[in-house]
Order: sequence, then C-alpha cells, then structure tokens
Amino acid sequence: MNQKNMVPDDPLLFIRECVKQRSLLWTYHVNMRMQGRYVTRDIILDSTDSYEIIEDYPGDKYLPSYLVYARKEDIIVHILFAVDIEDKNVRIITAYYPDASRWKKNLKTRRKQ
Repeated sequence: MNQKNMVPDDPLLFIRECVKQRSLLWTYHVNMRMQGRYVTRDIILDSTDSYEIIEDYPGDKYLPSYLVYARKEDIIVHILFAVDIEDKNVRIITAYYPDASRWKKNLKTRRKQ
C-alpha cells in the first residue's frame, strides 16, 4: 500500500495539526461550494478545537477522508477533509451548514432516508 492511501494513527489529531499549521489545500470544489453556501474560511480555520469526526471513509478513491463537525460560536459546519500522510497535508473537499432535515438534532448523526 502506498502512503497516499494510509490512514493516520489519530486522524483527528492529524487534521487539527495540518489546519493549525496551514498545511492544507483548498480544492476548486470547496472554493465554489463555500462561496455559494456562504461558508467562510475563518469558520474552518478558527474552529479546530471543536473538530469532531462524525463519519470516516478510509477507502475513498484517492485519499482517506473524514467528515468533521465543527463549531465556531453558534455556527456549525460540516467539513470533508482528505488526509495525505505522504505530503503531510489535508485537502478540504467540501464544507456546508448541515440541514436539520438530513441530520438528527445534534447535527452529528444522519437521519435514515
């Protein structure tokens, strides 16, 4: 297995450290989505202490990825990070405000569709 597909021993710590060190890449997709959804970079960058992994996708096609719940004051967002151990960075794939019709009250558990 090459390092691109390796899962960090502590994914949450790896994600937090990469974001705090600004070792992150903003994909074209996330830039377009954030603009349309009014999610600011500050929300993502300033909420690292609140990060919580709510879903994980270790077998994603290109890199293992993690859906993270984040809170900055009263603002809650979900952020999808792909982790790249080899290059020591994370890629922000998408970010959005969770829709209460799709998520349970805590906004951390998907509702059954």
